[in-house]
Amino acid sequence: MAEEVKQEEKKGDVKKVMSTIFKVILGLAFLALGVLAILRWWMYLKVVVLGCVGLFLILAGLITLAIAKE
Repeated sequence: MAEEVKQEEKKGDVKKVMSTIFKVILGLAFLALGVLAILRWWMYLKVVVLGCVGLFLILAGLITLAIAKE
């Protein structure tokens, strides 16, 4: 009985390790694809960031006014 429980625990551990390895590999793949996307579309990313600066400043101003109102 005790041997069966140990074998089941080993099988569970192997599944857990394989699942973790798969998730790590998948995460590294996503990171690599993200870096490649940034390198490939750098000019477009720069345009998007510059386009968002104004909206960010408006939002920061509204938050500052809301805090000052209190």
